[in-house]
Amino acid sequence: MNTQTRFNSSDIYSILSQTQRLRVSDGVIKPVLDGCLNSSQLLVLIWSQLGDFDNLEYAWWLQREKEKIEARGITIRAIGIGNRNSGVKFCKYTGFPQEWLFVDTIAEIHALLRLYRGLSIQLPMLSTSQKAWLNLMLMCAGIGSPGTLKEVFRGYKGDKKAPQLIADEEVVGGTPLPPMKGSFFQAAGGKGFQRPFELATLRLRNMTEVLSNWNTYVPDSSYLTQRGATFLFDSQGKLIYEHCDRNILGFAENMSNPLDFLYK
Repeated sequence: MNTQTRFNSSDIYSILSQTQRLRVSDGVIKPVLDGCLNSSQLLVLIWSQLGDFDNLEYAWWLQREKEKIEARGITIRAIGIGNRNSGVKFCKYTGFPQEWLFVDTIAEIHALLRLYRGLSIQLPMLSTSQKAWLNLMLMCAGIGSPGTLKEVFRGYKGDKKAPQLIADEEVVGGTPLPPMKGSFFQAAGGKGFQRPFELATLRLRNMTEVLSNWNTYVPDSSYLTQRGATFLFDSQGKLIYEHCDRNILGFAENMSNPLDFLYK
């Protein structure tokens, strides 16, 4: 178990079970764990800004593994930083169900769980938003965000430990580049694993989506550096897995296969 918080499992579950936030599907303030009591396993995702590329990529993996997750009877709930408009846009793009997503406008749950706030260099001449942008750019360069550059490069060079991400007949659009079929990546190295530039192309699509709708995805840039966490509980509310993010593009312990912890 990747334990990075200073709580025991019952503390984390207790905090989450008492947490109420706005549910994206209907705009109603509801308990985040409403309807989760009979779950064989409960996966709770504390996401950063909904415009954070990490979260779009995480949601993509959940869609990819949807049938396996359903077969194991895993219930999913997520809390992301943003407002209802952010949540609706996020769900429309990623396919993540609106009834599973709650929003926290001021990252209060992140503070309660003592999650990593990210780099926080303070320069008095800058506004709160400008400070957040400065720290985010530094984190993208790997400062206060260990492993970020390595993960960026992995997206370009490929990864034989990761599965093939784009099916041969799938067409990837929504980027500044011409639409590309998955078979295009065979020329860069073959098939059956993550080929060079394959993950980078998916990330470029996410980046294009967010930057084209920035004010919707990120209504308040104060929380740009805030990181999130993953918690998996059994049917009794016992914590059986956790991962607390320490860097950009570090939303999983195993980025080659981010959801492998669900099947162990």
